[in-house]
Amino acid sequence: MSNGIFERALAERPGLLIDGKLHVWTDFLRPGPDAPSPFARECVERFGAESFYAALSRFLETLLDDTAALRVQTSGSTGRPKPFWAEKRRMAASARMTCSFLGLEPGEKNLLAMPLDYIAGKMVVVRSVVCGLDLVVRTPKSDPFDGLDAAQQPLGLCAVTPMQAVTILKHPQSARAFLESRNILIGGGAVDEELFEALQAAKGAVYSTYGMTETLSHVALRRLKGPAGTRSETHYKPLPGVKVSLSAKGTLVIAAPAVASEPLTTNDIAEIAPEGAFRILGRLDNVINTGGIKVQIETVEAKLARVIPCPFAITARTSHTFGNEVVLLVEGDPAAIDFDAVCAALGRYEKPHAVFGVERLPRTETGKTARRATRELAERLSRGEAA
Repeated sequence: MSNGIFERALAERPGLLIDGKLHVWTDFLRPGPDAPSPFARECVERFGAESFYAALSRFLETLLDDTAALRVQTSGSTGRPKPFWAEKRRMAASARMTCSFLGLEPGEKNLLAMPLDYIAGKMVVVRSVVCGLDLVVRTPKSDPFDGLDAAQQPLGLCAVTPMQAVTILKHPQSARAFLESRNILIGGGAVDEELFEALQAAKGAVYSTYGMTETLSHVALRRLKGPAGTRSETHYKPLPGVKVSLSAKGTLVIAAPAVASEPLTTNDIAEIAPEGAFRILGRLDNVINTGGIKVQIETVEAKLARVIPCPFAITARTSHTFGNEVVLLVEGDPAAIDFDAVCAALGRYEKPHAVFGVERLPRTETGKTARRATRELAERLSRGEAA
């Protein structure tokens, strides 16, 4: 092999299992600068040039070539997606941290059901390369368990978004296979109470993840459900080798030498327990200063999740009197909402000054609320402009 970064994995195992089929490592190497790898040719012939398998083949070509880093981009939840160069040796270190913490063994099945455009999907593949997991490939969709072959179950590791988990659990056959997984990772968004309760039926361990592109996916996990007798956790626990502290603004600072060359100061307002575990209160850029009172968007949304049955988002608009005013955007007809329940759930300064119905809330490609676009939409609607 030409890439020494994955030398240990490449030396220990004859190749990579994908959907139960062993591919030798040379299958993923380009024979020349302009020639596709044997695996890429096979994927194009079987599934087409635009297929998810073809995208996987291109990523594996890049991952295993002799370059030291590859380009990824942030999700864009608070602005435009930004490019970021990820060092392959640090991606490998991140994969080892996760697999070691979860006790994964070579040959266990690892579900790839996320797009490869962002770090989460890329790291699913890296974990299989580094730790010898059988990569079970599913074209990303809301229910990746739909049509999953029985031979590809049970999964040793299953990483999905909250939206995927909610959809999977709506379908009995998919839910059974999903809940049989030995380890489930939920990332890319918050886990609400309803999803939390549904996940208690899982036979294995379930974790909410904390991380970002710059930390090469997660650096901390919060147990939502563990083995019998194991309690769920309210705080995220950093993975071995990861330390956290607070900045002068109260935001989380992550020191993870294995995956990031320098400590990373985040925009996440946090609370750190004496033993080093932490709880995220919200993002610094998601604070609405209304009349001198600071309102945390995530806190308000968590309260409203219990009383609003449809998709919604809290944002703000400019106010001459208060500086900013809280605004509630709802997908569909706001008349369907119980406003008495909304007001009862919120504190005095958290209550929205305006409520607008929209056809669709702005979201990023990974399904998160696009906060900047949501604010811009609220400003336009407040001026009487069309959405």
